Amino acid sequence: MDIDTRLLETAERLFDHEGFNATGMGRLVRESGLSSRTVYKHATGKNALMAKVLTERQRRFFAQLETQNTRALFASLRRWTEREGARGCLFFRVRAETGGQTPEIDAVVGAYHERLYALIMDLVARETGAADEVLADQTLALFEGATAAATYRGTAVIEAAAACAEQLLARAAR
Repeated sequence: MDIDTRLLETAERLFDHEGFNATGMGRLVRESGLSSRTVYKHATGKNALMAKVLTERQRRFFAQLETQNTRALFASLRRWTEREGARGCLFFRVRAETGGQTPEIDAVVGAYHERLYALIMDLVARETGAADEVLADQTLALFEGATAAATYRGTAVIEAAAACAEQLLARAAR
């Protein structure tokens, strides 16, 4: 495994499981098994490292996200949550921890949310025959709500959100 991959995987695991603020660079150095000099050579600081982690997580998430229809969208969310763990959205959690006050992190979080919304807007237009921001917002709320609720209800709650989204879009398509 190359140094960048090792560092990013370690950082993502720690940030995801322990939190951004609770994870210091010293812990990242110890857990990665890399020297502090190597860590700082590959990541200029904790904020830059978090931005890299989020960028890579976003790439992986969207690579597996299926958007051909509502059922596929929520099924891919369930698979992701079962594989990665039901801890809620890392993008939401890190934004909450930083208060939206860290430009390099906030830019990546914003790009993630814009892309997700655009994909859902496109899905709504395809399934209903018309662009509809209200339906897109409702579908997004179900998607994000299912992500959060899965932390305490389990991934089966994603199926309930999918059924609700399907009903909304089917009703609008009539």
